[in-house]
Amino acid sequence: MNVWEARWLRAFHLLYYACLALGLILSYGDGTGGGTGGGTGPGPLTPAIVALMAGWHGFFVVRRPRLLGRLNPMAFHLAVVCALYILLVSRDRSFDVVVFGLMPQPYLMLASPWSYVGAVATVLSTFAARGYLDGPDVLWGLVGSSGLVVAIGLFVDYVSRQSAQNRTVGVLEERARLAREIHDTLAQGLSGIVTQLEAAEQAMPDLRVVKERIALAKELARDNLQEARRSVDALRPGPLAGAGLEAALAEVAARWSRTSGVAPAVSVEGTSRPLPGEVGAALLRTAQEGLANAAKHARAGRVAITLTYMDDEVTLDVFDDGVGFDPDVRGAGYGLAAMRERAGGVGGTLTVESAPGEGTALCLRIPSN
Repeated sequence: MNVWEARWLRAFHLLYYACLALGLILSYGDGTGGGTGGGTGPGPLTPAIVALMAGWHGFFVVRRPRLLGRLNPMAFHLAVVCALYILLVSRDRSFDVVVFGLMPQPYLMLASPWSYVGAVATVLSTFAARGYLDGPDVLWGLVGSSGLVVAIGLFVDYVSRQSAQNRTVGVLEERARLAREIHDTLAQGLSGIVTQLEAAEQAMPDLRVVKERIALAKELARDNLQEARRSVDALRPGPLAGAGLEAALAEVAARWSRTSGVAPAVSVEGTSRPLPGEVGAALLRTAQEGLANAAKHARAGRVAITLTYMDDEVTLDVFDDGVGFDPDVRGAGYGLAAMRERAGGVGGTLTVESAPGEGTALCLRIPSN
């Protein structure tokens, strides 16, 4: 049971007790004597029934939430409460208000489809308590009231299922987002650190080169630790936190150049304009992934990044002259799938053009709102 379900459950319990208390107040104020013949308040039996209804519900229902939804014993507890309600209202019609606290109880105490049976039984109890069962139109009244109560229950059940499905979809989307963030930060960072340490190992015994490679590995570790913390906190990518997209792309390119030995060409075309945070994050992450792929797989000697602002869209192109690949062949990597998911999340499309021996071109297009 989540926190919202617990709050609704508590609210309906409070409604039940509030209706009992209101009925008791009305009973003392109407001067009917609770059926005792003109006294100034209810007779001693009426408060006793109220206390029994409150105590029964509190002891067997409120204090045992783990049993809610079980036919046994909750059907018995509901039957006892309904019987007490009939006795109470037959003595004093001031307690008609209790029906508002009683009607939700079958849906709290019983699982579907028994909850609907319990709801119809509760409607029958209200008719019996008010003496309507011997009326000429009792059948149509029962059918109409029962249909209304069941329809409300079906609607509430539908809303609950939709809420549960939405929560499930939200969880899956959040897992996908975290998977992309982990791939774009931790996985790429660890890959870069491994590359620098391998280069340091190969440079032995040249201590100067070894120290340079280890220093780069330490820098990568620090940067990616910060990125991991930002991703966990669901913040914007680190380079975007204190700079515009163009400056962030330049920073990412410069950092990648120090570790790969290749200087990417970064260019901006069109008139720069502010972009929503998620759009800027998608563009930056795509550039990072394109650079990471160029270093890991393409063995590229030239890389170019172009950010283009147009009237109706913004595009990012990442080109490398590496070994290329066949985009139609499903690979084992997560990078392209993550980029496509990220692009779809902001209403964009990702195009990949490549062929063995002909380099790779990535193009992310995001419509302007």
